[in-house]
Formats: sequence, structure tokens, C-alpha cells
Amino acid sequence: MSPGDERGYGSGPSRTDDGYSTIGGTRQTRTRLPDGEGGDGYGTPRRPARSSRSLVTVVGVVVLLIAAIAFANMGGGGGGGNNGRSGSSGTKPDSSSTAATGTKPVTGKNGSIPSGFAHDEQGAQSAAANYSVALGSAEMFDKTKRDSILNAVIAPSAVNGFRSTLDEAYSAGLFKNLGLNDDGSTPAGFTFISRTTPIGTKVMKSSADQATVEVWCSGLIGLAGEGSTKPVSDGWFTITMELQWVNGDWKAVTHSQKDGPAPVGGDTRASSADEIAGAVNGFGGFTYAR
Repeated sequence: MSPGDERGYGSGPSRTDDGYSTIGGTRQTRTRLPDGEGGDGYGTPRRPARSSRSLVTVVGVVVLLIAAIAFANMGGGGGGGNNGRSGSSGTKPDSSSTAATGTKPVTGKNGSIPSGFAHDEQGAQSAAANYSVALGSAEMFDKTKRDSILNAVIAPSAVNGFRSTLDEAYSAGLFKNLGLNDDGSTPAGFTFISRTTPIGTKVMKSSADQATVEVWCSGLIGLAGEGSTKPVSDGWFTITMELQWVNGDWKAVTHSQKDGPAPVGGDTRASSADEIAGAVNGFGGFTYAR
């Protein structure tokens, strides 16, 4: 998903080297070679059955997590905003940060992309989350669909810069590296997967008509199907998006990304290619709101 922590898109957009970048199309898929027989659908050996000691450890972690959540809910709200100010920590979430606000996140859609976000910090966070999903989708690998997405989420003053940079980035070389055909289409018998899932959002600074929002995400990228040499893998990254209030809605003017924060990998058995393809095709996405 590379020298430097970030690669950005703004007034002078540049191609990112991030292995899991959600725009620019340069995500690289890691392929594990088989270590022995009895592996899963991706060539990785199955882990041995958990011992009773491992089970006790897992139960202990779950109990501690439940206790931590209970204490957090008992603490009450105490986080303050930083409207109009910038800082490395951004707006600190309080104990109700994941609770429903009662505010409708959007009023409509621009094609398949949510639009009509509220003219406040909450609306800016909702816009950044939904735009991250759109810019990290498999549709970005199709020129016509990519242009439609950019017109929907990018400010008019910045859209031409994004378009020229991405047209160069989504090249035949990139498609070949991802196992796709030269035109970016998916080979017969395979399912190409590129999906971004926001985990949370944070306002770094804001004013009446501008906001900088960080979106913590996980992502999937790869080619699912029997015999795929580019199996679907996951990644964790944080997107920073600057937005402007333009023509009654929030639009992105810059986009940058850095790796992490990434959790410790679990010991869940990797699913087969068919299971992954079925899950992505069977489970639809969400409209994200803060």
C-alpha cells in the first residue's frame, strides 16, 4: 500500500507508491508461496488446531475488551471539538463517538455516491468516509466509471489534475501487475476485488467552508479465482482528505495516504478464493456517516 509516509493529490497531484493506495491504482498484491501440503486457497499452510491454553487466552482478551467498553461507557462524554484549529491529535472522540447522532447523514445521491452532506464537521467526516470508499473501488479501474467518480467527489478546481494523474497511473503495466487484462478488465473465470472500508474518521482542522479529515481504513485488493497468482489480501491505512464546501456540498481537493495503524494479525484461517469472491459479490456496501 516507499519512501516517505504519504503521497498526496492536490494542486500538484503525484502518483503514489503506497501498496494499498485507494487511488492511483498502485496497490501491490503480496503472494505467499506454499510452505507445505494441506494449505488453504491462497497457498498458506493451515494453522494447527488451537490448544486449550490458546482458547483461555482468547477468552481472557474478550473479557478484558468487554470490561474496557463498560468503563468507557460509564465515563460519560468529555471530548471537545477543535473547530477552526489544527493539531496533531485532531478532535478527540468521547464515549458517544460511535453512537447514532440522529442527524440524517445525506439527503441524496450523485449516481451511486452519497451527496448532500451537512454543512458542518459531521457532514465533512461523512463525505470523506464515503469518498474514500468510491476512490478505492474496483470501478476506478474503468476509465469511464473513474471519470464519473471523480466528477462526483472532487472539487471542480481540482478534478482535471486528479484525472490526468490517474489516467497515467492506471496503465497497462499496473493492470498486468494486478493480474488484469491490458485494458483493466478482469480475465474470464476470475473476480477482481478492490474495496475500502472506513473504520473511523477524525477532523484535524475545520472552518466554515473547509475541513481536513482523516479516515482510518482497511482494504481488500486482488484477483479471486482458481489458480490466481494475485490472491486477495488486506491492508490498513489512513487517508487524509482536504475538503471544500462547493455548490452546496463537500468536495475533495487533496488526498494523501499513509500506512496503518494496523492491528496484530489474527489466526483466522484464510478463506478460499470462491468464498472471498462470493462474500464481496454478496455483501453490499454502506453509506457511511459520522
